[in-house]
Amino acid sequence: MALLQKIMMVEDDPDIQAVASLALEAVGGFEVLVCSGGTEALERVDGFAPDLVVLDVMMPGMDGPTVLKHLRERPQTANLPVVFMTAKAQSHEIAMYKEMGALSVVTKPFDPMTLPQTLLDIWNSNGPARSGTGDS
Repeated sequence: MALLQKIMMVEDDPDIQAVASLALEAVGGFEVLVCSGGTEALERVDGFAPDLVVLDVMMPGMDGPTVLKHLRERPQTANLPVVFMTAKAQSHEIAMYKEMGALSVVTKPFDPMTLPQTLLDIWNSNGPARSGTGDS
């Protein structure tokens, strides 16, 4: 099974960016690229070649579901694993996000100390068949 090493975090809130990236790097040992919005993420995804994208649902400009739609339309990111992050995680919304192709949904607020393990658990529970942008 491929290892989870590189995570792209797409989040517009600077405080959440700081806490999550610190937790993922310091506690989880991941290489993290933070993008402040969907357009930036789409511009940088190929160069960074993440193993996983953590995508905020509600962002100004381009929301998370729209970013996921664009990722799925591109051959090089069509199968890139995505986890949504949202403060509004009702069961029908979670089901909708999974139908769109997300592996799972992490709710905010999250515990920074357990976020890396939460993402690893999601990663490991979704099997070895992954092909994102990278060669990792």
